[in-house]
Amino acid sequence: MVRHPKLAAVLSAVLVAVGAAFVFGQADVELKVGDKAPDFALVGTDGKTHKLSELRGKTVVVAWFPKAFTSGCTTQCKALKESGEAIRAYDVTYFAASVDDAETNKKFADSLELDFPVLSDPDKSAAKAYGVVTAVRPVAFRWTFYIKPDGTIAVIDKQINTASAGLDTAKHLGELGVKKRG
Repeated sequence: MVRHPKLAAVLSAVLVAVGAAFVFGQADVELKVGDKAPDFALVGTDGKTHKLSELRGKTVVVAWFPKAFTSGCTTQCKALKESGEAIRAYDVTYFAASVDDAETNKKFADSLELDFPVLSDPDKSAAKAYGVVTAVRPVAFRWTFYIKPDGTIAVIDKQINTASAGLDTAKHLGELGVKKRG
């Protein structure tokens, strides 16, 4: 027991901060802007296996979400669909991704009539490489990665507004100077 009130308050604050980091999870991998994006080979709801290494030369967006059929994830994916025209105006390949299995994501995508692939990572290998899952958080953080044509990370957006996710994606692409399709 600590008898000094100021020391007790400081120790208490430190324990709360450590506990919060443990409960809410800090990414086990801390990717930064400029880092090479980890390669992946993930099955999409379109039935294809999408490999980042095969998309070199294109800007790629991967919008991770926690769990199919939940309120926030439904809102986020609907927003991406509703802004699809604005996103596709840029020379970009984009995906949503989760650690749900392919069958669940397919049902989810079909229920929303999504016009972009949702990638499945049930073994969490890509999610771990991107730092979106941790030992204490088994579902992905809602983070969006913008990957340059050279395979390096241009932006990591960790402040996703699910309702405006699609418009925000198009805005980021414009700010990054991604060329528009002819």
